[in-house]
Amino acid sequence: MPHFYDTCAGPIEGLYLPPIAWEVLRRENIQTLDQLRANAHRLDQFDGIEADMAQQIRLTLAYVEPFEDRTTLYDAWTS
Repeated sequence: MPHFYDTCAGPIEGLYLPPIAWEVLRRENIQTLDQLRANAHRLDQFDGIEADMAQQIRLTLAYVEPFEDRTTLYDAWTS
């Protein structure tokens, strides 16, 4: 069963992610929603982000997508 982390607002408006995720994204110079989308498939490759946290970030990101795009994006990130 995946672990879900406590979340907080960060520099990308509309997203609530674990504090460690914000730190890793800052370190990786990911500062926008578009940059996060472009890197969502490789989040678990970043030092400090475990697979379950990467999954939580992808799910959170999917919720800020237009409804029509959610399933397509989630399927792409998890395959």
